[in-house]
Amino acid sequence: MVDEERWKARFRAARVSLPRWAHDAPHRSVYRSNVTGTWEIYTWDRTSGERRQVTDRPNGTSMGGIDPTGEWIWWFADTDGDEFGVWMRQPFGGGPDEPAVPGLAPAYPSGLACGSSGLAVVGRSTDDGHTVHLCRPGAEPEVLYHHAEEAYVAALSRDETLIAIGHSEHGDSRHMALRVVRPDGSTVADLWDGEGKGVYASGFAPVAGDSRLLVNHERRGRPELLIWDPIAGTETELELDLPGEVDADWFPDGSALLVVHSHHARDELYRYDLADGALHRIDTPRGVIGAAAARPDGTVEYAWNSAAEPPVIRSTTGAVVLTAEGDPAPPSVPVEDAWVEGPGGRIHALISRPETGTAPYPTIFEIHGGPTAQDDDSFSPDVAAWVDHGFAVVRVNYRGSTGYGTAWRDAIEHRVGLTELEDIKAVRDWAVESGLADPDRLVLSGGSWGGFLTLLGLGTQPDDWAVGLAAVPVADYVAAYEDEMEALKAFDRALFGGSPEEVPDRYRLSSPITYVDRVKAPVLILAGENDPRCPIRQIDNYIARLSALGKPHRVYRYDAGHGSLVVEERIRQKEIELAFAREHLGLA
Repeated sequence: MVDEERWKARFRAARVSLPRWAHDAPHRSVYRSNVTGTWEIYTWDRTSGERRQVTDRPNGTSMGGIDPTGEWIWWFADTDGDEFGVWMRQPFGGGPDEPAVPGLAPAYPSGLACGSSGLAVVGRSTDDGHTVHLCRPGAEPEVLYHHAEEAYVAALSRDETLIAIGHSEHGDSRHMALRVVRPDGSTVADLWDGEGKGVYASGFAPVAGDSRLLVNHERRGRPELLIWDPIAGTETELELDLPGEVDADWFPDGSALLVVHSHHARDELYRYDLADGALHRIDTPRGVIGAAAARPDGTVEYAWNSAAEPPVIRSTTGAVVLTAEGDPAPPSVPVEDAWVEGPGGRIHALISRPETGTAPYPTIFEIHGGPTAQDDDSFSPDVAAWVDHGFAVVRVNYRGSTGYGTAWRDAIEHRVGLTELEDIKAVRDWAVESGLADPDRLVLSGGSWGGFLTLLGLGTQPDDWAVGLAAVPVADYVAAYEDEMEALKAFDRALFGGSPEEVPDRYRLSSPITYVDRVKAPVLILAGENDPRCPIRQIDNYIARLSALGKPHRVYRYDAGHGSLVVEERIRQKEIELAFAREHLGLA
């Protein structure tokens, strides 16, 4: 018998995100928690220990932060998860909400940076393109930057004299460029490494008068670090001699970097001293670092978890930094690594086996979204629920995933979806041949990009899958392009090499609706009514074709956007998925 309460308890277990603190008042922090059953924004005064809930909305709040003074909490107010709205703010100690920048109309958010003086730099995206606004206290917002292609606020210097803007004026939003400007809009310097090589700012040095900007680059085929001083005109590449990929942030005095090293789906932390180039490993357990930050006293706080152990916020002092009230999540099974030869090279897959039963198991391929993301050794209530119900779970870091170099990530361009599915099929065949998976009880499943790959896979590989579960998918790519937010249109143009009008055959070959008549497996589709990323009309187009063709399917619609921040809604969706798969596999 399946312990129903055990798997649901993993979803219901109260969690907190890594607290972020105010630069000028580091005892004041802000974090996110689902302690009420919905993800909302909270404050924490480390001196008094007092915690306070800032937001309380039916569909939750995902974006929030604290300004450098610690006086104001900023949070983004959209409508039922549609991601279109305005920035609000509330005093740290409580009080009424107010528009943070009254002169700005609703838009999709595209970056935010706040200064100690009350200055804010706000990025916005609408059908008219991308705009960066300079917002001074008591003054009307000023347009600092505008372009039809994607742009976002990347960083604000500590003394508020320099603003870094990421942009794709060159037409490729998958490989961005950087521009540093002054508050009057004048350009200080530009940084772009050319076609197929992006640069991304991680922040100015947190010291007044220091113009150094920490930048991620891809000059040697993987994400690495450099320090760019746009005033001095210097670039210093940091060669850390670590395999895999690296990201970093500053220590508060600007003398060192806190490096997150990711390799083969696990993370570790290092301190890199800029004066002598010394690299010191920070002791953390084997697993995944969801976020990390250095405190003013030099200690490091980090969010850690693994497939077997639920998330915890830890400090290098050995202490647990912050916990939510309530019972912790039950543990799950550890993940196993598999390396499978594929058409584009070795594919890394992560395997979770049920604790009961014998192989070959009913097996679900849970396909990650993005596509610029990866599956890793992290705790997943979704994966654990399938394992508890006797399924093996296979997750594939297909070409298109991050974590394995830029060539692997970019291999899907101009052949979108089809390349990823070649890798998924290679792992699928390995899972069957190795005796792990029952070939008659294979489920293809995913959300967002994973949902897109699920529908495309059901149509292009109809004999390989017994059931399909697609959450918030791209289903009709041309209609999706027409209705999606402007930033995603720019992303799709970069991915496909043009718009549907410019390269129609590429969109047709990569669109699930093209192959809907070939679908054999029963399919469950979950869709958010207010989703700006995978809009509802294009999903309805696909569903209408399924109905007209008499294909077995079920649709579940919910009143939110690209996923839900409400715990009970997530449980409800998982119950529907489990019941649908078990029924059609003869396991119910």
